[in-house]
Amino acid sequence: MPEAATVCVIESNPQYRQKIAAILEFIDFTSLLFLDAQHWRQQIATEQRPIDVVLVDLRDADPEQIKLLHELHAWDAKVPVLALADEKTRERLSPETVAAAFRILDMPLKYGQVTDALHQAQIFRISKQKPGGSRNVELFRSLVGNSRAVRRVRHLMEQVANSDATVLILGESGTGKEVVARNLHYHSNRRNKPFVPVNCGAIPGELLESELFGHEKGAFTGAISARQGRFELADGGTLFLDEIGDMSMPMQVKLLRVLQERTFERVGSNKTVTADVRVIAATHRNLEQFIKEGKFREDLFYRLNVFPIEMPPLRERAEDIPLLVNELITRMENEKQGSVRFTPAAIMGLCQYRWPGNVRELSNLIERLVIMFPYGVIDMKDMPEKFQVRLEPGMEVTIPVATDDESLATRSIELNDEPRLPREGIDLKEHLNSLEISLIKQALDEAGGVVAHAAKRLNMRRTTLVEKLRKHGIHRYDGLTGI
Repeated sequence: MPEAATVCVIESNPQYRQKIAAILEFIDFTSLLFLDAQHWRQQIATEQRPIDVVLVDLRDADPEQIKLLHELHAWDAKVPVLALADEKTRERLSPETVAAAFRILDMPLKYGQVTDALHQAQIFRISKQKPGGSRNVELFRSLVGNSRAVRRVRHLMEQVANSDATVLILGESGTGKEVVARNLHYHSNRRNKPFVPVNCGAIPGELLESELFGHEKGAFTGAISARQGRFELADGGTLFLDEIGDMSMPMQVKLLRVLQERTFERVGSNKTVTADVRVIAATHRNLEQFIKEGKFREDLFYRLNVFPIEMPPLRERAEDIPLLVNELITRMENEKQGSVRFTPAAIMGLCQYRWPGNVRELSNLIERLVIMFPYGVIDMKDMPEKFQVRLEPGMEVTIPVATDDESLATRSIELNDEPRLPREGIDLKEHLNSLEISLIKQALDEAGGVVAHAAKRLNMRRTTLVEKLRKHGIHRYDGLTGI
């Protein structure tokens, strides 16, 4: 959560108002307290701090409070409004009022419900603050990652982008071969001309010739009019031949001639057309093995393989996953598809998975989670079972870490039975206090704020835990599970 996230609380009951403020303080939110709708209207105009979330109590079904809810929605639809309501109040709320609220919290309040709702509301707020519309092509198609493999790919792209050399992109399905092809076109002197993709494996062999070179009227049954092929459509630009390894042998011969002579004829015509086209090909096949098996022409391979670029599978660049996740979520936010956030444990689970479907599989997973948990916070337990890992001593894991320039990076660590003493030494007392505070907060979180239950989780007496709460200045809030 961003620091100093501000929640406006509109609550007429002073006891409830203070208890809600205590809860917000405990989970590191800043609260602005208002007595009622009139107080809000008087004060909000002079409030300088940005407002992230508004919480308004509707339990008495006060017409003024309900009116305020609609005012808040109209005032700024980017600010999520959480409404407090009990079962009886819910039954009396109109569908329009329910729709105006980002989420309605059931009374009595529960710790998990409050924190989950506030995190969802905050993510919603952040996503709405980002500019919408189409993203810059360079950003949208960027090859995300800082791993050595990706840096090498970017270096090769920089070298070849502005030339007319034929490029062969190799790599498993889903690694982003078309992303590379589009980047090469975007950064070339052909960027203002068409980029035309063709999936050679998706078009039957008998139709591929017409698809690439076009045909004249009456050239074959069904050719009721003349039609340009992809080579003509890409004139002056770039033709991307995806899955070139699935092209039939007869078509390979015809393509070889075009690459050699830069001319072709439409099907049913003897008129020569000049092909001012840069060709970029891609395949997930092992073409050298195909040559040995007689499935691919060796002369075509060497004609295509002028400048090879090999895309690494995602499992070989797991350190890029946090950055990829951020990029994919940002893309979905800008396309108004929703948003989610991942806990460090969830990111760690993603980094341990083998990703047979590569980046495409990661993108599909995030899209699914956005649908299942809109504006939610995804923990490891929320993901499909295959992404959930059990951490054991001796296991090496990749985790996200902060760098000096505040960018996101990762490092590998090995989990050991014994903690390692840092080379520069450590303030043991401060470290143990910090660890104790962290564990106490986790226990309270898991126990729903009930001190007695948290004490059991920590294997200590309730009175002892109360003393530690007082010692560490952890605010205790009576009745958190039912205010």
